[in-house]
Amino acid sequence: MGNDVLVLAERVGKQLQDSTYELLAKARELAQAWGGNADVALFGPADLADQLTAADTVVSIDHPALSDYMPEAYEKALLHVLRERSPRLLLLSNATAGLDQGAALSVLWDAPLAAYAVGLSLDDGVPVATCQVLGGKVLAEVALEGERAICTVIGGSFSSATGQAAGSPEVVHIPPPPELDTARMSVQQVFEPEAGDVDITTADLLVSVGRGIGSKDDLELVQELADALGAPLSSSRPITDSGWLPKTRQVGKSGLKVKPKAYLAFGISGAPEHLEGMRGADLIIACNTDPGAPIFDVAHYGATVDLFDLVPALTGRLRR
Repeated sequence: MGNDVLVLAERVGKQLQDSTYELLAKARELAQAWGGNADVALFGPADLADQLTAADTVVSIDHPALSDYMPEAYEKALLHVLRERSPRLLLLSNATAGLDQGAALSVLWDAPLAAYAVGLSLDDGVPVATCQVLGGKVLAEVALEGERAICTVIGGSFSSATGQAAGSPEVVHIPPPPELDTARMSVQQVFEPEAGDVDITTADLLVSVGRGIGSKDDLELVQELADALGAPLSSSRPITDSGWLPKTRQVGKSGLKVKPKAYLAFGISGAPEHLEGMRGADLIIACNTDPGAPIFDVAHYGATVDLFDLVPALTGRLRR
């Protein structure tokens, strides 16, 4: 049985996704405990290998069918790598690629799959995944016993710090499998999403508002606090669904994932969909009149006062 952990690098164009570094950090932790290597499968041009410095080995396959993400081509290429390298564990992001590849490779590679994982640890050498069930309302612990396994991990579950550590990985180029020459799917056209007025994913500080604000007219109250802090105003889904803020301001599973240094949440109850988008913040401060609101399960600090009392007081204090 191999002791290596393999991560699939996710990229959009020439930009590696944060999830790659998060998974690589966890792969290093597990591989060190097993005495194995933390490897990364990189498909398409290999010029991004120099950004994967925390890996022990970067396994590269280049082929025209892999220039953009296509489920069929990636499935064939990743199965080829799995058979060549025989890792103990394959880690995928529980996003586009992971949702496409996880179940298919579980069958083709004959390996158990744990999906929607938010935690991964070892119990006497056996990987145990903590997985969300029923949209995060229930957490289940799944022991991945046997010679190999697959785990798809929800973004923001792990720190990416050690996944970006300096190092000199070996880059191994392996020939593409012949099946790629007969791939039936190809990219015909790429539609870029419209750019928003601000990019909340790059902000160090976010002021976010939820259903508790009550009406569109009251948004100005929280906007004034955001302006005083020099921070963008973001929101949970009900606000953007109502058209009070553009979709580019929505934090959550169906919106954007953010990892600011501080996240201030006002009137947000903390539905699993929203928590998935912001639980990676370094500091979470929440205000909700319901002391049992799920947002307090992830918040570092919280207040149960009325936001209409707290927000003006904070704004006034900042302006003074």
